[in-house]
Amino acid sequence: MAFNKVFLLGNVGADPKVRTFADGGISATFTLATSFRSFTTKNGRTIPARTEWHNINCQSGIAKVVEKFVHKGDKVFVEGRLRNRKYKGKD
Repeated sequence: MAFNKVFLLGNVGADPKVRTFADGGISATFTLATSFRSFTTKNGRTIPARTEWHNINCQSGIAKVVEKFVHKGDKVFVEGRLRNRKYKGKD
């Protein structure tokens, strides 16, 4: 049995890019920044803050909601599946 579910709470990095297709489909993509705050351990070691960037892709009805209500700087909660892709670049 496999389980692939992700919960992210962060800030939108740029206004979503919305694309519509000839068959009536719609897709919205945007970046989401999640942050890990800096802190100091009991022994005095400082752990620096770290920000991770995530590429979010929404389809159909959710994409329509994103188009209307999501803007740069908004705090959003995203629930979905994690998918990693690798691209071969030109040397």
